[in-house]
Amino acid sequence: MKKRRISPRILLGLSLILLSIFFYVIHYVLFKDAHHIFIYLVGDIAFVFIEVLLVTLIIHQILSDREKRAIFKKLNMVIGAFFSEVGTPLLKYFQVFDVNAGQTSSHLIVSNDWSPEHFVLIKKVLQNHDYKIDSQSGDLEALRDFLVDKRGFLLRLLENPNLLEHENFTELLWAVFHLAEELSHRKTVKKLPENDYKHLAGDITRAYSLLMRQWLDHMEHLKNDYPYLFSLAIRTNPFNPDASPEVK
Repeated sequence: MKKRRISPRILLGLSLILLSIFFYVIHYVLFKDAHHIFIYLVGDIAFVFIEVLLVTLIIHQILSDREKRAIFKKLNMVIGAFFSEVGTPLLKYFQVFDVNAGQTSSHLIVSNDWSPEHFVLIKKVLQNHDYKIDSQSGDLEALRDFLVDKRGFLLRLLENPNLLEHENFTELLWAVFHLAEELSHRKTVKKLPENDYKHLAGDITRAYSLLMRQWLDHMEHLKNDYPYLFSLAIRTNPFNPDASPEVK
């Protein structure tokens, strides 16, 4: 039978205890004062509970909050790259398929005057929006070519471990990637069965609704933390037909 190996952590713990006992014995041999030893021993043990409180509940929480802020800062950079590369152009593609696009476009002309309350109000508008998608009203072939071309970029984003901290953005990426897969597996997107067009409409609806909500969250983040990036985002707003990157 194989002998069970003692865990290195257990060995370390036993070594530290033996060292502590060793030095207490040396203290007693030198000074013959057991009373002094026990006074400090009990005091040290009593302070252990306060130390645990400070380390585990306070210091650990502070470090954890700082780490989360750093992760979200990196993640917001990833989200910004997503909208620059995929998200903003994709919104323009999706709007053509949305029969009711005009109902929301006028509400999404974001400006510097928007307050936090205004963002909350528009988010409620998006939640109640009826995404009536007609997958035959737009250029499915152009949408397929665009998504297939960006599939490698989407895969690299999905490999980012920080995405575990942002469930909504992860869900959006999977919805967009799934749509790309659906379109890429069809030899042609012309003259498809009616049920297939309905299926694709459902996939577009899922990706479109998630993308719009994430876009609005991203715009609010830029307004609060990066005014210069927010200025460019306003000038390239996919819902503004008069948008122009040129400063006028």
